[in-house]
Amino acid sequence: MSKKSPKVISDYNGYDYKKIFWEDADRAYEDAADRMAIRKLLPKHMDKFVDIAGGYGRLADEYLPRAKSATLFDYSKTELKQAREIYGRRLKTKAGDIYDLPFKDGEFTSLMMIRATHHFKDMKKVTAELYRILKPGGVAVIEVANKKTLPRMVRFLTRRTKINPFNRSVANLTDISKNGFYNYHPKYMEDIFKKQGFKIEKVLSVSNFRNRTLKNVLGTERLIKLENGAQKVLAPVRFAPSIYYKLVKPGDK
Repeated sequence: MSKKSPKVISDYNGYDYKKIFWEDADRAYEDAADRMAIRKLLPKHMDKFVDIAGGYGRLADEYLPRAKSATLFDYSKTELKQAREIYGRRLKTKAGDIYDLPFKDGEFTSLMMIRATHHFKDMKKVTAELYRILKPGGVAVIEVANKKTLPRMVRFLTRRTKINPFNRSVANLTDISKNGFYNYHPKYMEDIFKKQGFKIEKVLSVSNFRNRTLKNVLGTERLIKLENGAQKVLAPVRFAPSIYYKLVKPGDK
């Protein structure tokens, strides 16, 4: 880690994220919702692409057919080892520090970062690094862990939580783990994106029906059908657990 980097919140070295979080848990709906959004936002044809904080490459089969060259970046060497075992030479891997990415300025024509923002204490630094490594005219697809979700609004209004989902301050959810996860208000993140220089081209509301009861009653297949239409329709209200942004760095490719 760089000496200037904020403390690591979640170190997945030695943790089987693939098996424990995805395969052993009921997250088929969330996985399908992520994939649906990525297909809508990523360019169909990409030159040089990087998946930032991409873990073991869960979503690699969504971008590998679209990219001439694809790199998977993550802090966890355990996750990157799994990715190499799964994809072999089809996917390059690189370990390092999110706050000091080991890539050149303008190295990539496109990138994505999914299910990662909740680990980062300083999204201004992260966004600056993503902007730096992206080529002018390039596309970044970034998922933000949303602070202003509907369940959290209800809990706040009924005084079951002190976390105010309506203000733009960063929420450190210390009840989740020792250090907590960070959730961000959409407007807070959109201000960061714009001030950095990104143009927000498209927004999607993702995992709109992430609820155990709904999963049990309706099932994954029905929820995904509902999700498909809801991602665009509900985007303006911004209260889903995941808010997806398609960002463009100004300039010619």
